[in-house]
Amino acid sequence: MMKEQLESLVEKMLDGQILLSEALEEFERVYIERALERNGHHISNTADTLGMHRNTVAKRLASYNGSGPRASKASRPQKRDVSGPRRKQS
Repeated sequence: MMKEQLESLVEKMLDGQILLSEALEEFERVYIERALERNGHHISNTADTLGMHRNTVAKRLASYNGSGPRASKASRPQKRDVSGPRRKQS
């Protein structure tokens, strides 16, 4: 039953000219987000369910257009350089 549903979905995606890379990215996003929901939004439990490291799950979630539990690196404030002025070498 599941195999037939998958094959039907693949046919529809091919008819819609969905690229393989787009299909894989969307599948991964949905799969991880559904696993997260099933695990009560607990990243470590979700990682165990998926057989992934929790940091990988967190990074992938953050990369899904800011839909993850943390902001992406691009939206984080930059770290300040507190090392002080540099000396010129002679």
